[in-house]
Amino acid sequence: MITDYDFGDVSVEREILEAAGAEVIALQAKSESDLFEVAPTCAAMMNQYARVGKETIARMQKCEVIARYGVGVDIVDVEAATERGILVTNVQDYCTEEVADHAISLWLTLARKLPDYDRATHKGIWKWQSGQPVYRLRGRTMGVVSYGKIGQAIGARARAFGVDVIAYDPFLPADVAASLGVELVSKADLLARSDYILMQAPMTPETRHFLSDAEFAAMKPGAILVNTGRGPTVDNAALYRALTDGHLGAAGLDDPEEEPAKRANWTPSGNPIFTLPNVLITPHAAYYSEESIRAARVTAATQVAKVLTGQPPDYTVNAAALALTNT
Repeated sequence: MITDYDFGDVSVEREILEAAGAEVIALQAKSESDLFEVAPTCAAMMNQYARVGKETIARMQKCEVIARYGVGVDIVDVEAATERGILVTNVQDYCTEEVADHAISLWLTLARKLPDYDRATHKGIWKWQSGQPVYRLRGRTMGVVSYGKIGQAIGARARAFGVDVIAYDPFLPADVAASLGVELVSKADLLARSDYILMQAPMTPETRHFLSDAEFAAMKPGAILVNTGRGPTVDNAALYRALTDGHLGAAGLDDPEEEPAKRANWTPSGNPIFTLPNVLITPHAAYYSEESIRAARVTAATQVAKVLTGQPPDYTVNAAALALTNT
């Protein structure tokens, strides 16, 4: 069962899964209740944006694996799946280059005031002052929140522009940070020192509204924020206040807090950040390239095919917990 997809079709998945003897049924679920009817009979479930929560998992009678299209599994109740003996898999290492490129693109676009210049020239204003002030990048400080593979790729790219890179990541060992040549700092230190803050944090209960009013107030005046991690890690109402009162310079978001792809009916009218000229928003597209989309689809389907044919999958989220449960 494929809960939802925005690829146009599921031909890639069908080819892999039908070869493994599975029948593929594709839905376009926009709420968890859309899955209740199919949950009892499915042997496997794959999800892109639809939440597979406790209520769905409680109805599963035959399911062996829940496979997420992507790295994050915050929309799967992994604990409930583990309790039911269901394996959860994800897709790893498929879009590192794309997300890092996207983050740097948003940063450079905002730092060099390209939207301001573009709007001015389209109105017939041919003055370098239309983007003023623009500051030199070299010698300034970029703070990266979460310094995993994507954070590291962002840092490597940023250094080419001469910025100093610092990072906040409580899970990164100090010796690893030293080998990467990055200074690990506290959250407070990162907020106070950074001219640019690039968020790559995963979505957990601890990271929800990781940046809110207090954090924005602690940032440098004119700082630029880029979030290519999960939308809800940034409090959009607080961000709007920080941008409109002039404390923050600009923001680039790959997903707003409400995460539109996970909603049945959405318009930008419900979020005032869409009215601001100093905010760039992309439709959760940082991970996208033709190559990465295909890799995600092939990998997710392959995990399901392996489980259903008795083979160990490549990327598991709860395999260790299941092993403990079974001992």
